[in-house]
Amino acid sequence: MSVYLLVLFLALLLHDGKAKLESQGCNSADAERAAEEAVEQINRDKTDGYILALNRLYDLSHTSNQETGSSVYNLTIDVLETQCHTISRKPWKQCEVRGIGDIPVYGECQVSVQVDAQVKLESYSCALREVAATAVVHVCPDCPTADNLNEPVIKETAKLSLQKFNKESRLANYFTLENITKASSQWVIGPAYFVEFTVLETVCSKETDVSELAHCPPMNCQFAVSNTFKY
Repeated sequence: MSVYLLVLFLALLLHDGKAKLESQGCNSADAERAAEEAVEQINRDKTDGYILALNRLYDLSHTSNQETGSSVYNLTIDVLETQCHTISRKPWKQCEVRGIGDIPVYGECQVSVQVDAQVKLESYSCALREVAATAVVHVCPDCPTADNLNEPVIKETAKLSLQKFNKESRLANYFTLENITKASSQWVIGPAYFVEFTVLETVCSKETDVSELAHCPPMNCQFAVSNTFKY
């Protein structure tokens, strides 16, 4: 996709930082309900990454079953990535869509759902991609752009951020890094790096000597805490 088209995409979809349902030719209340619930069920099915928000329903076909009173909808919908990690399990309508300075991600989902008294997701396939850094810089020259998660400086940033969190946290136990989920950089006076990462609560209390933290395994029980942070 060209820079021009990506800039146009940003202008149209990320102008106010909120997702909008635009049912162009798809004004059926059942179709909109099917699309909204399909995205909710897709998010419940995700085990990593971030919650997706419905942006636009722009194509559909459906067949009706006269005997059961149900319908099967085949939908094509645009989705936008939100700032909520999947571990939050929040409804997508409660999550803020990523803006232009927050490594925006967009995509398309092909969805099949059965609708009667309830909406049941039958199948889906989603393709997601980051907005190109060249397009972000074209619209917002001072905005951070995505970095490789495996870069040593990114790993060190996550490590230092976790140390800061553990030092300032009032929680009883230490936390350990699970995954780095997003990374970006920005030139201010010098380079500045930003990371988003998930953490797991360990079995080691805050009384544990710092030299022993490398030997602290994560909790393996239903009461363990997992969370995501941005620094």
